[in-house]
Amino acid sequence: MQIFYCPKSRSFAALWAMEETGEPYERVLTDINTGDQKKPDYLAINPLGKVPGLKDGDAAMGESAAICAYIADRYPNAKLAPPIGDPRRARYLQWLFFNGNIEAAITQIFTKIEMPARTAGWGEATQVFDAIDAALQKGPWILGDQFTAADVVIGAGLNFAVRLFKMVPTRPSFDRYLDLCAARPAYQRAEKLSA
Repeated sequence: MQIFYCPKSRSFAALWAMEETGEPYERVLTDINTGDQKKPDYLAINPLGKVPGLKDGDAAMGESAAICAYIADRYPNAKLAPPIGDPRRARYLQWLFFNGNIEAAITQIFTKIEMPARTAGWGEATQVFDAIDAALQKGPWILGDQFTAADVVIGAGLNFAVRLFKMVPTRPSFDRYLDLCAARPAYQRAEKLSA
């Protein structure tokens, strides 16, 4: 398994997910500052020319949340996902792919775009963060007691929005959750690897 990454980028979630598995993998530096992500070999892995990317034998893909889903399913012993057939898997998948809403909400905040909530796929920025806040009230993790790849994705996105770029005001549930995420040894290893 290869994870294509660039330090201080959204590839952090893929590194964190792999570190949670404890399985061996190869990190492949893809320097977005020098254009590595636009080379034909890399575009065959991630056609948008973004990091992260993943290659596992003949399987190749981009998109951070999808990579985290792949890793969770590829290494079931890591227990990063409820198994297929488990009713909790529905909420797991919802939260796993909720990152698209976080990204859209951050973009809305950053650009100050005014858009009717009824026409925006994410509703509105406040609604996105209210939904996360409500889910975390049940905590400690997004699904309650079980840490999953959805926490990797939500934790990485929330950390980006709240702590790294301070675009979203913190809330008590966010602080507690982000502290729990940051206390995980796999998170700490991934942070060092992506520094």
